Amino acid sequence: MKVGIIGATGYGGLELIRFLYNHKEVEKIDLFTSSEEGTVFSTKFPHLINVNDQPLQKIDYDALSRFDVVFASTPSGVSSELFPPLLNKGPKLIDLSGDFRLKDLGSYERWYNKKPAPQEAVDASVYGLTEWNEEKVRDAKLVANPGCYPTAVLLSLLPLIKEGLIDPSFLVIDAKSGVSGAGNKPSQATHFSEANENFSIYKINEHQHIPEIEQAISMFAGVETKISFNTHLVPMTRGILATSYASVAAGVTQAHLTNCLKETYANHPFVRVIEDGSSIGTNRVKGSNYCDVYAKLDERTGRATIIGVIDNLVKGAAGQAIQNMNVQMNLPQTTGLQVVPLFI
Repeated sequence: MKVGIIGATGYGGLELIRFLYNHKEVEKIDLFTSSEEGTVFSTKFPHLINVNDQPLQKIDYDALSRFDVVFASTPSGVSSELFPPLLNKGPKLIDLSGDFRLKDLGSYERWYNKKPAPQEAVDASVYGLTEWNEEKVRDAKLVANPGCYPTAVLLSLLPLIKEGLIDPSFLVIDAKSGVSGAGNKPSQATHFSEANENFSIYKINEHQHIPEIEQAISMFAGVETKISFNTHLVPMTRGILATSYASVAAGVTQAHLTNCLKETYANHPFVRVIEDGSSIGTNRVKGSNYCDVYAKLDERTGRATIIGVIDNLVKGAAGQAIQNMNVQMNLPQTTGLQVVPLFI
C-alpha cells in the first residue's frame, strides 16, 4: 500500500510513522504539509534519521488521490476542508481529528466553536470505534477516528450499558490524561513549570468529547443519556485512565460485570479484561494499541466503578487509525500493531 499523511509533525502523526514503518503491507509513506514544504523530516525529528529522510511535500490533491490511504492528523477545523475534495476520488480517508465524528453539524459548531465540514462528508463518514463498528468501517470511504477519551470510556462502558447491567441515566466519568494529549504546540497549561508537580482539571463540563460519547452510547447501545464528564491533566507524557461510576441493575453481581466484558471482547485482540484492579494502570499499555478494561462492584452502595486505560497516542489516535485501515483493507486487525507495551 501507498500511504499519505497530512499533519505528520504532530504527536499523532509521528506515531503513525512509527507503526506504518513496520507494517508489512505498507511500501511507501509520503508526508504532506501546509506550511513546511521542503523541510527534511528527519531534521525536525532526528530520531527518524535513516527512517524518514524525505522532504515534506505541499498538499497536492492530484498526488493524494493516487494513494491507497490518506491519514489526516491535524487540529480540528483543518481536515473538514482538506478531506471533502478527496472523498470518492480513490484513497481511503482516515481522520484523526474531531471534524467528522459528530453527525449533527450544529452540535459540532457549538462544542468545537468551528465551522463544520460539509453535510455530505459528515454523512459519508463512519465512526471508527473498531471493536463496535467493524462492519461499517470495512466499507467506509471516510473513517472518523474516535477521540482518545471516548475510546477509553466507550470500550469500558458500552458492554455493560448494552446488556442492561448498569443504569445509563446517571453516568459520572472522571478521566485523566498525560500532557501529550494537548499536542506539541506549547501553551501555558503544558509548560513544564506549570504542568510538573501539578494535577489540574480543565474544560469543566465543557469538553468537546461529551457529545461524542453520548452519540456513541446512543448508536451502539440504543440508549439516550446525558453524562457528567470531566478531564484532568496529569504530569506524565502518555496515557489515559477513565473512571466511570454507575448504579447497577437489581441482582447484578461482580461475575455479571466481568463476564459481560469478557464475552464482549473475547474475539477482539486489543481489549484486555483485567480482573485484578491493582494491576491496571497507564504504564501497562504505554506505547501499545491495547485498551485495558476493569469493572468492580461496590455491594454496599449498589454502584460499579468501571475503568478504561489506553495510550492516548496509540489506541487513542494512531494505533486505532491503523487498526481501522487494516479493516478497510481486509487485513488482520493486528497487522503492524503487535507491539509489547513499554511499561518502564
